[in-house]
Amino acid sequence: MKVGIIDYGVGNLGSIARALEQLRVSPVLVDRAIDIHANDALILPGVGNFTDCMQILRQGGWVNAIKEEVNNYNRPLLGICLGMQLLANFGLEGALDSTIGTEGLGLIPGRVVSLTSQGCSLRVPHVGWNSITKLDSKPWVLDGISNGTDFYFVHSYVFIADEQKTVLAKAEYDISFTAVVGLGRVWGTQFHPEKSSRAGMQLLRNFIYSQRC
Repeated sequence: MKVGIIDYGVGNLGSIARALEQLRVSPVLVDRAIDIHANDALILPGVGNFTDCMQILRQGGWVNAIKEEVNNYNRPLLGICLGMQLLANFGLEGALDSTIGTEGLGLIPGRVVSLTSQGCSLRVPHVGWNSITKLDSKPWVLDGISNGTDFYFVHSYVFIADEQKTVLAKAEYDISFTAVVGLGRVWGTQFHPEKSSRAGMQLLRNFIYSQRC
């Protein structure tokens, strides 16, 4: 099985590739949008600023390519950290107009806003291990992962879903925020599964090997 890691020039993708290798799949760093279709599943990472990353994706032809894979070919897609946030309709980070925001991929309805705007009074960014609580009774992408399991987070912004049914798990950092989202064959984790020890590997295993992928 070939899992394409979308390499649009943002972040170090080595840890994701190594995690996939441990699961005995073939990670492929896809650095051209034209090559995206040759993979069985896709992972969208992200580091930095929502607006900057969306600009890079647009300039590289990634936006249409990703949407085509998801909408036309039903390709499984996992967004990680900022990659999860990019799945939303809009994000306020770095936007020229803070009332409208920057347009995202629009694959899971929602918007991305700062932790502080939601009432978080703790130090931002939120960095470190934190536990999650599953909201869906059978979120198969979280199979084998118990409530209260810790994952590794690094973020200042959070995903506010338009539809509560797309929120599969939440976490607490002074406020409750979305930790995992899912709609169809598109999922996102606010945490870094590739940096989250056994639990993170279990989530990646679920994403890759489930018959639903």
